[in-house]
Amino acid sequence: MGSRERRQREKEQRRSQILDTARKLLFKKGIDATSMNQIAKNAELSVGTLYLYFKNKESLFAALQEEGLTLLCDTIKEESTKGLTPREKLERVALAYMDFSEEYRKYFDIINYFLTSPEIVFPPSLKSRVDEHVNRILSVVEDILKKGISKDADDRDIRRLAVVFCSSLHGMLQFKKLQNTVLQGEDFRDLYLSSFDCIVRSVLCE
Repeated sequence: MGSRERRQREKEQRRSQILDTARKLLFKKGIDATSMNQIAKNAELSVGTLYLYFKNKESLFAALQEEGLTLLCDTIKEESTKGLTPREKLERVALAYMDFSEEYRKYFDIINYFLTSPEIVFPPSLKSRVDEHVNRILSVVEDILKKGISKDADDRDIRRLAVVFCSSLHGMLQFKKLQNTVLQGEDFRDLYLSSFDCIVRSVLCE
């Protein structure tokens, strides 16, 4: 490995180190109580090094959000191409979302943190950048719905159905936390697919 490749690898490792540390502090303290100084200290880096990678705390946490959303979108997009019918494609999307929440739990928790956070965390420029990733996910679902719902539906209707579909899946995944209490004895995967079936029957022309 040449010196250039080694420097690039070290840079990527340090960036990952910073993001991992920020993620841990986010869940421990919350975004408002987490500072760049604390992140640097816990990552065992100088504050100056931190600012070489991220210009402020908001851009750092936005990067965490974007990484998770990009991974989720790529996964959903790939799975959506494997089904033959709109229903099969949507089922692939639903299962990909559930698998993502389990396999990439840290990213799923980050996404959920900012979805449920009541305060405005990011400035408009960063918020728009993050929202663009969400729009990419919704676009995948919209493209599937266009082939499976009434031709009378306009773009606004399709968009709304895509939002309902995605938000319903996300809501169900939150209930997984209740497996040992409210949902004790339930097969969560079966319950999740039952929920999917209800959603699909309400949005597709079957």
